[in-house]
Amino acid sequence: MYKLIPGTRDILPQEALLWQRMEAACRSVFSLYNYHEIRTPVVEEMSLFNRSLGETTEIVRKQMFVINNKDDNYVLRPEGTAAIVRAYIENNMDKAGGLVKLYYMGPMFRLERPQKGRQRQFHHIGCEAIGSSDAGLDVEVVSLADALLKNLSISGYIINLNNLGCAADKEELALRLRRKIKDLLPKLCADCNQRYDSNVMRILDCKNPDCKTALEHLDLDESHLCAGCRKHFSAVKTGLDSLKIAYALAPHLVRGLDYYTGTVFEITHSGLGAQDALGAGGRYDNLVKQLGGPATGSIGFAFGVERLILAGCGLKPAENKITSYIISLGDNARSSALKLLDTLRRNGISADTDYESKSLKGALRKANDYGAKFVLIIGDDELKKNTVMLKDMESGEQREVKVEDVVQELGKDLVT
Repeated sequence: MYKLIPGTRDILPQEALLWQRMEAACRSVFSLYNYHEIRTPVVEEMSLFNRSLGETTEIVRKQMFVINNKDDNYVLRPEGTAAIVRAYIENNMDKAGGLVKLYYMGPMFRLERPQKGRQRQFHHIGCEAIGSSDAGLDVEVVSLADALLKNLSISGYIINLNNLGCAADKEELALRLRRKIKDLLPKLCADCNQRYDSNVMRILDCKNPDCKTALEHLDLDESHLCAGCRKHFSAVKTGLDSLKIAYALAPHLVRGLDYYTGTVFEITHSGLGAQDALGAGGRYDNLVKQLGGPATGSIGFAFGVERLILAGCGLKPAENKITSYIISLGDNARSSALKLLDTLRRNGISADTDYESKSLKGALRKANDYGAKFVLIIGDDELKKNTVMLKDMESGEQREVKVEDVVQELGKDLVT
């Protein structure tokens, strides 16, 4: 018997209803903020992520699903931002003029050890705003993330906020980190000792508990920021304060990808355990130019759908009920039942019928299982009179209805 690949899972019909409600709830919020959906392929060139995420990041070094296709190297996308920036540039979206605001939903893939809240195929809901460096846009994106969580009835989360500064500021931060961390190297894991030389900022993103303990008293502040970045960050904080959006300053927050500059944020939830991030994002003002487009400011975020569910998404799955269920008694009634079934569906009335040759009692149980509001019974007597027996499943009331009046009768009952 075949089984799931480790780190993947089946989303069965009842749970899929919850996913649909979550997606609909998020789409409604994105629409309020004037974001528009984009759908990119799940397969991209490997070099896109090598260049954008950074050769020393964990994703590039260890976690990408690589597809070798003759002379081409492709990967299953590990995240959404780089793919959307590629689409933005390739489709000349910058030439349409002004700020472009996009959102996306879909699967991502990382080859890592499966655990709670971390799968090899996982799903993101996220957004990207490309074309502005205005601090007000940072405020909007953080407030959008907050609005999404509220619309999903999720509470108890913390918005952690930091500013990495511009490229020069990040270099200064890296120099300061090397000085501060040098004496701590014996307490850090082997990967962090390697990161010390290759990309010291990645040390702050290490998930190893011993490394976290060793670094928790590391003194960091905003002193590495230039005047312009300090002014930008102050405007972001003032904007969030004016909207009464609570946040915690997190000077150790760097995010795990090289393209981040300026504002970065991560939203955590204690109910998730060790992997406590619901989602994260930030500015990537150099990425569009780095990938061949114009120099322009950009910011975005992504939530992990599976983690939103683990955090206790307050939405309840919609009940997947049908309006009507047709029961035909005998072979002669079968043809008429199938025609009526088609007529109901063509008129926007959800309907099903018995394909398992059940008894009348068994078919009525099935209709009840499906949550049918009405049952339509067709037998020899009904065929002779060109009628159906219409049964209201809630009240138990039955009445005879002409076949040509069934659509109108069901429509009338649904309205009332």
